[in-house]
Amino acid sequence: MAMAAAPAQPRFEHRTESGPVLGLGNPSPRLSWTLPSAAADFRQTAYEVEVRRETGVAAYRVESGEQVLVPWPATPLGSREAAAVRVRVAHGGDWSPWSEPAVAECGLLEPGDWSARFITPAAADGLGGQGDPAPVLTGRFTLPGRIRKARLYITAHGLYVPVLNGTRVGDEFLAPGWTAYQHRLRYQTHDVTGLVTEGENILEVPLGNGWFRGRIGFFEQRGFYGDRLALLAQLEVTTDDGSMHRFTTGADGSWTARESEILADDLYDGQITDLRRAGPAFPHRTGSVEVVDADLGGLVAPDGPPIRVTETVPAQKVWTSPMGRTLVDFGQNLVGWVRLRVRGAAGAEVTVRHAEVLENGEPATAPLRGAKAADTYYLADDVAEQTLEPTFTFHGFRYAEVQGVAGLDAADLDAVVLGSDLPRSGWFSSSDPLLDRLHENVVWGMRGNFLDVPTDCPQRDERLGWTGDIQVFAPTATYLHDAAGFLTSWLADLAAEQYPDGSVPFVIPDVLCTPTCATAAWADAAVLVPWALYERTGDRGILRRQLRSMCAWVDKVTELAGPDRVWGGGFQFGDWLDPTAPEANPYEARTDPDLVATAYFARSAQILAEAAALLDEPGVAEKYRALAQEVRAAFARTFVTGAGIVHSDTQTAYALAIAWDLLPEEHQRRLAGRRLADLVRTGGFRIGTGFVGTPIVCDALTATGHTEVAYRLLLQTGCPSWLYPLTMGATTIWERWDSMLPDGRVNGSGMTSFNHYALGAVADWLHRTVAGLAPAAPGYRTITVRPLPTAALTHAATRHVTPYGPAAVSWTRRDGRYRLDVEVPVGASAEIHLPGGDEPIVVGHGAYHWESADPVVSAGRPEPVTVRDLLDDAQRWPAIVEAAAATGVAPRGEAEVAGMVKPYLDAPAAFIAKALVPPESFRPGGALEERIADILGG
Repeated sequence: MAMAAAPAQPRFEHRTESGPVLGLGNPSPRLSWTLPSAAADFRQTAYEVEVRRETGVAAYRVESGEQVLVPWPATPLGSREAAAVRVRVAHGGDWSPWSEPAVAECGLLEPGDWSARFITPAAADGLGGQGDPAPVLTGRFTLPGRIRKARLYITAHGLYVPVLNGTRVGDEFLAPGWTAYQHRLRYQTHDVTGLVTEGENILEVPLGNGWFRGRIGFFEQRGFYGDRLALLAQLEVTTDDGSMHRFTTGADGSWTARESEILADDLYDGQITDLRRAGPAFPHRTGSVEVVDADLGGLVAPDGPPIRVTETVPAQKVWTSPMGRTLVDFGQNLVGWVRLRVRGAAGAEVTVRHAEVLENGEPATAPLRGAKAADTYYLADDVAEQTLEPTFTFHGFRYAEVQGVAGLDAADLDAVVLGSDLPRSGWFSSSDPLLDRLHENVVWGMRGNFLDVPTDCPQRDERLGWTGDIQVFAPTATYLHDAAGFLTSWLADLAAEQYPDGSVPFVIPDVLCTPTCATAAWADAAVLVPWALYERTGDRGILRRQLRSMCAWVDKVTELAGPDRVWGGGFQFGDWLDPTAPEANPYEARTDPDLVATAYFARSAQILAEAAALLDEPGVAEKYRALAQEVRAAFARTFVTGAGIVHSDTQTAYALAIAWDLLPEEHQRRLAGRRLADLVRTGGFRIGTGFVGTPIVCDALTATGHTEVAYRLLLQTGCPSWLYPLTMGATTIWERWDSMLPDGRVNGSGMTSFNHYALGAVADWLHRTVAGLAPAAPGYRTITVRPLPTAALTHAATRHVTPYGPAAVSWTRRDGRYRLDVEVPVGASAEIHLPGGDEPIVVGHGAYHWESADPVVSAGRPEPVTVRDLLDDAQRWPAIVEAAAATGVAPRGEAEVAGMVKPYLDAPAAFIAKALVPPESFRPGGALEERIADILGG
């Protein structure tokens, strides 16, 4: 019998809750499930879904092998309606046991479901204005009987923290999060059955400025979305007699306003809290509330998890700086705030300032620009020990400066890590500790910047949802964490804020409001992020929802490019932060921005054609397929020679042309790959790409047979490189390749973040190529296992929780043998590529092991014939570099030596000494020649 274990609890859409899913926004939620185990010959041929609701129980049998995002089989749920869902699967006539039931409950699906209205402190009372202490809105209500069920539906203009009968509701922070508020405002749903009581109840809700009214962007804007904080709350309680009692915000006199102990709050500047003002005994200023006229049609349920505290990190060290400051090191650059336990006199002032790095032993605050990033507290007079932490702010930091606390000890502090609570779904390890740390830096960079919106940085006066950053990082993001719901929400904002002409704002939500914002790579997020979600999750629904937005963007580019199909002129970010770009002008990269723009035009048109075909839109698909062909032809005609030389002659130019199949002839592709490899070699194996080229340069090298060159580029530790920041103590990915200079100074450009995930997009190559796990079909229903071992590593492994369950690949090289272990989840298959094999081995679910001769050892170490071969020789080349430096011929090291031999790559290997010290240089070269002769003879 081909039996399977009981499926795991079904999942609703992309929601990630481990318990009941409250506030579901889709009345017909798609379902997914995984199968923990099954017999080797099991193949799902049917499934049955049981839906239990108040109106009864019904089962729905479907003949299908699908288990990811299958259609809701029952009639749609109504507002507030709950259902318990369980599933079982069959192979022929053999059925698995039923899964445990999963419970989902819809929120308020229609504007008419809301009887609450937004309320704000009455303007006449002088409370809650810009610059005033944070207001607290308080409502009192009486319940006549014992409680059976209670739900709180709540949101705000600003940030809110609900407190019901003295207990904080939920574990969310910075709610309702950040969306394009004028189009979409999330509300949250809480089960408060255990918090309400028969008789009198009190709901208190402090409001903070947050994104709605606080500082936002680098133009010193305040009140971008409005100047009045407001609360919308609807508490619905069912008592034992079955009656419903509704308590709402409105103008019925049951709500009042008062000042809180939070004197000032801002996401960039921090929070000022006077703890002497906390509690009901303090004579706060009070007042009434008034209704705010607001459209409830934009209220939406969450698509993904909220912001939560995901970890606490203890302080590692406390010391006094050269300037006498008390400093704290938490050992990790992170996002959140400092929790500080203190003892002090009433009214004593304690201030915590934040910084990512030190410079000359002191906190480096210049990278913060205009953000104050400081939290200040005035201690209360009735508590021996007080715990200090803010409510309505967050900071990006590794280091803190604490003022006003004598005898501070490391045990007194923790860093509270904040972020969207995305379940971890991807891991990587290898035999190289620096490479492993690089991967962890990518993870920490994502954790810090995926705070409700995929931001560029978490520390300075910016923290915006730059489209270019997430466009390049989306494949990595969807591997490392379950980010599908998070990105689904962000894409809804993108579509809502897209301009009528199809242009896409630089940032989403759009607070820059740039009138002309059609820029390649950045705006292409409209096409490429939905596609990345589809590839990694199998969700066609996201393509359907975003199709109009995708078409609008490609149509805009078509208009800009004109009939010759080359997108030229106008402002472009280009290969942003190319390491050679001027500090003050990071868009002045070596790669022609017209080349970048036209390459992206071709890429987006092709992806759009494929998306339309999947959605059974043949006319749309053919339109954009033909357009993509025209653009590829225009690219080749304009930017590529017959010999495969790509205009600009840069790493990024070749990477784009190779990775995106923009070279029409195979010989052009071969020659372009060789030229790209030579550029990497003669650059001293340093990275030469910015945001655009970085995610794909290693792919382009491996696709054209230059895998070892890609590894040399990856494992380089000199500046610029992926590993250079690690040699400088980095624990996250930097914005610039040289955010900190080798002498320890902070890059003085004025735009320097030490937590910026974009350049960490190389992690996707670590997963797919170094460890060897990649999707061959959407959602990993078919997996490609094709690791490319290297002499530089003896081991690599990765694990990813696919929509079908965990998949894993691990390989080792030891004692002349190569061992490969693979795990494939039930419901998926894998194509295994073994060294020397012509065709892949196709397997179903299960665990597999293969062993063969080590392909690296088998290949041997060829004797270098040309100077190019010497650069590729991982043993001899470092020795030559060291000799050139030691003899004073090239004191600046590898990059200088590589540049000197650039014209002589095809010369005989022995010529390298003359290449480094040519006769016409009139420099003595005897010592170097002798050392090189010894190296070549060794």
